[in-house]
Amino acid sequence: MARVLTPRAEDFPRWYQDLIAKAKLADNGPVRGTMVIRPAGYAIWERMQAEMDARIKAAGAENAYFPLFIPESYLKREAEHVEGFSPELAVVTHGGGKQLAEPIVVRPTSETVIGEFMAKWIDSYRDLPLLLNQWANVVRWELRPRIFLRTSEFLWQEGHTAHATREDARAYARRILHEAYEDLMVNVIGIPVVVGLKTARERFAGATATYTCEGMMGDGKALQLGTSHELGQNFAKAFDISYSSAEGGREHAWTTSWGTSTRMLGGLIMCHGDDNGLRVPPKLAPVQAYVMVVKDGEGVGEAAAKLRDGLRDAGVRVALDDRTDTPFGRRAVDAELRGYPVRVEVGPRDLATGNAVVVRRTDGSKSPTPVADVVGAVLAALDADQKALHDQALAYRESHTVEVSTLAEAIEAAATGWAKVPWSAVGVAGETEANGQGVTVRCLLRADGSVPDSEDEPDLVAVLARAY
Repeated sequence: MARVLTPRAEDFPRWYQDLIAKAKLADNGPVRGTMVIRPAGYAIWERMQAEMDARIKAAGAENAYFPLFIPESYLKREAEHVEGFSPELAVVTHGGGKQLAEPIVVRPTSETVIGEFMAKWIDSYRDLPLLLNQWANVVRWELRPRIFLRTSEFLWQEGHTAHATREDARAYARRILHEAYEDLMVNVIGIPVVVGLKTARERFAGATATYTCEGMMGDGKALQLGTSHELGQNFAKAFDISYSSAEGGREHAWTTSWGTSTRMLGGLIMCHGDDNGLRVPPKLAPVQAYVMVVKDGEGVGEAAAKLRDGLRDAGVRVALDDRTDTPFGRRAVDAELRGYPVRVEVGPRDLATGNAVVVRRTDGSKSPTPVADVVGAVLAALDADQKALHDQALAYRESHTVEVSTLAEAIEAAATGWAKVPWSAVGVAGETEANGQGVTVRCLLRADGSVPDSEDEPDLVAVLARAY
């Protein structure tokens, strides 16, 4: 395989940028910090979106759409919220050639505008819970952009719900965290995430609790892949989201919000990619099997088309590459870069013996396979490699995570991976010290690995790391 990428071990950030460019996943947009997602990258995002959307709907939420433009006054109603987002806001002051009477914020997130309409739509306890989700773009002015990881504009889903009780709101925020986010990341994207509670310093602006899914990337750093927030009654009071209770009183609702974004594409690249390009888990891959004509003639084209049809009939997402006017080696390199889980190579010599060659992207193995057995071999490879990618990522995370007893040891360990340390050995002062050295508390866990309700619980474990 020709070397087309900077080796990961040599320069991980350069490798990441090389892969995005050479696999034709995305490009930088004309305005600094923006990105153009190319068809190959967008196809993966569409698969993520479809899988996530199905899980969100299974949890009872319905999709809606709210405006891109939000009156600046809306953000100012919740003090922590506007303070947290002020440095990242893009503000429109002119429209139609005239100065606007009130500045308009380009949506950084939609708690405020959705809160306004929740207040309008909710009257009685019978209207609860109100479970909404939005697929949209958002704008947060990014000073240090990196495609998929931090861009001034990105795509995401944001869920917003209102409940009659704090307990219902917490249960729903946790349900999304586990049944939608964790399940997708682990079982489809193949990233073994640590699920925990953010500290007060790290939680979402205006939230009372933030839960997170953290993945380890191929350089030992952490990436926050999704968050779910309890908002308490902060936004309900700011926007008067209230309801008549069954007892006849007037009560403020309890709200949540939760989101995942195109950052998951960056996580996919950095968790599973290797020196030959992307490796896409089969359940996620837009193209699971790539049938390639090595050289035309002698019935090769017909045999390849028949294999494509057989794979498609077996439920495999399949594509046929019969571009024999392009050198086979170049096409094979492109297929490696894009991370197609399985290639089926059909050439005159193999076909003469009744075989095709099944190539697995995960381990690079090449197996001459009787044409009649190709569909079964591909299905078996897809199942095995979905598990293999997850297990490789889990083994890497476990081998790069250490348990320590002091803050100093945790900061030192974060140079090459993650550290688990008693939260009591860190605390608020220790978190500030770690932040000063580029290390953050990614999340807090109970001793048994479960998600705590509060950072004040005894015997919590803190996960410290450097992060994107």
